[in-house]
This record gives sequence, structure tokens and C-alpha cells, in this order.
Amino acid sequence: MKKTLTELFDECEPKELDEILPDAWDVTMPEGAGERIQQKVWKKIVSSQRRKKLVRRRFWLRAAAACLILAVGLAGAAYAVEAREYKAAVQFFDENGLSAEGLSREEVKAVYQDITTQQFTYDKTAEVIERSVSGPVAGVEIFQKEPTPEDLAALWNHKKRNTEVPGDEIAYRCYPTEKLDEVLGFDVHDKSYLERYEDGKLVWTAEFSKFQIEDCTSMSTGAAVWGRTPTISSEQTSYGWVAAVNSVGTVLWEKQMDHGFRQEDVAAVLDNEDGTWAVISRGDLQYLCLSQYSESGEELSFQKTQVGNYGIWNAVRLGDGYLIQLGNSMEGEHARLAKLDRDGSLTDSFVYDGQDCYYYLVDMLEFQGQVYLSAYSTPKLENEEQNAGGRYEIAEIVNELFDNNIWEIASEELTPMVRKNYTAVLLACDPKGGTPETFYAIKGSLGGKLAVSENGKLLWDVESIVSTYFSPATSAFSIGGTSQVYRYTFDGDGTLLRQEDTGETADYYR
Repeated sequence: MKKTLTELFDECEPKELDEILPDAWDVTMPEGAGERIQQKVWKKIVSSQRRKKLVRRRFWLRAAAACLILAVGLAGAAYAVEAREYKAAVQFFDENGLSAEGLSREEVKAVYQDITTQQFTYDKTAEVIERSVSGPVAGVEIFQKEPTPEDLAALWNHKKRNTEVPGDEIAYRCYPTEKLDEVLGFDVHDKSYLERYEDGKLVWTAEFSKFQIEDCTSMSTGAAVWGRTPTISSEQTSYGWVAAVNSVGTVLWEKQMDHGFRQEDVAAVLDNEDGTWAVISRGDLQYLCLSQYSESGEELSFQKTQVGNYGIWNAVRLGDGYLIQLGNSMEGEHARLAKLDRDGSLTDSFVYDGQDCYYYLVDMLEFQGQVYLSAYSTPKLENEEQNAGGRYEIAEIVNELFDNNIWEIASEELTPMVRKNYTAVLLACDPKGGTPETFYAIKGSLGGKLAVSENGKLLWDVESIVSTYFSPATSAFSIGGTSQVYRYTFDGDGTLLRQEDTGETADYYR
């Protein structure tokens, strides 16, 4: 039975049509020309078939193409297959807030395929992502594969080693030790230690006895260590402490901070890159404090600002000042940001919150003049009083299980519910305004640690939830599980370069 040219082209693959169909045509056809051309093309195909019984599909396709190129107006039927693919690409652009301005049809489809196949190799993809930022916060979703049965089987029995030392070129580990006080009859602080590792091997250990170490960080001249005076009674004053250690393990100085508080806790120490340090601390559970220290340990300035009962969860440099994350778990606030100038004065404060979701900030990092925030979001509750005892981020899941009297549920059923609840988010903040400008989003995951690679690239770890279990009788958490850690690499202007499975796992407890 004779087929029309329309039917023949409907059978073609999109890549075959791409070879013969230009991106755009602007030709006016004479009345009836399309029908006459179709008849001539068919006559040419039939004639060719009589001369040679076995005619390959590509032969008549090229013959038809030759006639079509001569009379390019016959696009309607030929575009049927290609149009479907292009329509899908346009819909993807619209749903993800991407701009197709300046792109041809082929480029739109190529960007669509590059993103959805997780290749990120097409040169136009980066341009689209950068150009498509509109409004105060806009971005693009990164697609990540769903966990396979093999992933579940491999990760289910994983147990994370809390004592594992990072394998970075240089890493620090700090910890306190205790001893039994025979008079008091219980353990008290004995000494604290800072250890430096190079390529996973212990190089040196520094010892501290005046204060109990709580944390440490790498600095341009070595390491900063901080903690507090150990106490055995709430009536005692707990002073904050900060110390400097050089690159060979020598303790250069130790300073006790006395600003008139009953309790002062150091939250972070930042390198100003001019020889001075900025020490962020919390005074009497009410004040946000900034102290500046010289290279020799002299306190240069101090400023306190009353902010209320908020913990200091993170801090980074922001231009000439600082960006501080404040939080209160009991109030469900995990994304309040405060800006301080170099002197410690509060210049701005805002909460990063979505219209239909809560945001939870996990890590902050200054990179190439911008501050990047690693976070994750969960759906906002319609009735915030039904927060499952303050567990806002899993309240919808827990309420659904309890409401349906479900006390046991398989991972195969629970994990999709948990994955649907989370979206990992990477935010970039303008150093002038401090508010988030752009983001990348990954569904089914939580934002993790941020770092800078040895070759100067931004690294973002994302925890993809692969297995879960329900534990309603456990007081510390209701849902536990395991996540698979993916790492995303970005260049200096925030362009996504690649995605990789690190082979690492992370525990999930909520």
C-alpha cells in the first residue's frame, strides 16, 4: 500500500530528521506547491524502486530530502517527530526557570539532553544556567539517579566510623580527655590534644591543660584552637579560650576571654588574611560577640549585640565583614543569617525562608568572592502546630504513619516517602547584599559539606537517601537510615562541571 510522505517522515527517528531539517524556515510557498512536490517525490521513489527492488530506507530519505531542500516550505508533516522532542525540551526549560533566549531549536534540545542525562559537557549548558537567573532566588534542578536495589543491598549494613581521620593532604583532629577526681568521685577534664595529619599519617600532637578543647580549624599560619574553662558547677564562670598553633605543633599563645559574661562559648575563628583573627562567640546565651585578635594574641577590639536565645551555628567572612548563621531548634529556625561589619556591629539580619518550604543550612564557605551555603529544604506544614513534637522536617511523614496506626513499615515503602520530603540546595550569596541569589537543587537528598579542592574548584557533597527504617519507640530519633554521598564540582563562577559518586556513605537520623 502506497504511503504518503507524511507517513514516511512520521516513521523517522529525530536524529534522522535533524540531518535534513533546518532549524528555521522563512519561505512563502505558492498555492498548491506542497501537494505537487509530494506527488513528484513519491513518483521519484516509486521509479527508483522499479529499477532496484531492494531500496534502503536512507536512499529514499535522501531523495526526499533533496526535493524538500529545493522547496523548503513542506515542513508541517516532516516536523511531527522533531516537534515532539522540542516540545519536551521547552517544557523542561519552563518548569526549571531556564531561558532559551538566543538558542536555536537544536541548541535547546541539546541543553535539555545534556542536563537530563547528567552529562553537563555541552558548552551551551553553562551559559543557559548562568543567564537564567531571575528574581532574588532562582536556579536549576540537578537530576540524580534513584537508588538501585544494588545500592540498597550494599549500603544497608554500613556503619560509619566516627573516629575516621580525613584523608586530605593536611587535616586536624582535636579532642579532650578525662581523669577520675578522687575527692569529687567523678571524671573531670584532664588534658586536651590537637593532632595534625598529613596524607592520613599523624605528624605531631599539641597538648593543652588550661582549657577544654571544643573545636579547631586550619589557618594560614597553622591552626586555631578554641574551647572553654572546664566547670563542675553551674555557679562557676565558664570563660572562652582561643589558642594559636604553628605548622610544626608549637603553641604560640593561649588567651582567656573575659568580657563580663558568666558563660562565653567560642563558635568560630576566622582568618582575616591580614595576620589578624576574628573570633565569633556567644555570651550568656543572649549575645552575639565579635573579638579581633592580633598575630601575637592581643585582643584588638570587642563588640557584643543582643540577639536573644539563638545558637551560633556557622560563620564565614563576607567581603569586609562576616555572615553568621543563627538558629533555634526548639522554634524551628535553622536559616537565620546575621551580617556583621569588621567592628562587630550588626548591619543586617534576615531569615531565608520559602513560601512553601523550610530551609535548613548545613555548611557555609567563602569561595571566589562569594559565600556558598549548603542546605536542604522540606515542605512547609499547613498547620504548624502539628509539628510532631518540634520535628518540623519529618512531621508530615510521622503524622501520616501515626494517623494510620502504622508502627512497622518496610524500607521499600518508607524510603520513597523520605526522599520525596527532601531537596538538597546550594545557595550563592552576593557579598554586598548578603542575600542568596542563585541555587542548584537536587531532590531526594540533603546538602552536605562544602570544600575547595587543591586545584581551586568548589566541592559540594550531597547525601542521597537510599535506605530508611522507622523507630517510633526511640527517643533520639524516629527515622534512621543511610545516604550515599555524591560530590559536585563547580568552577570559579559557579558553573557545574561534574558529578561523581564518592563511594562514601552518611548516616541519617531524624
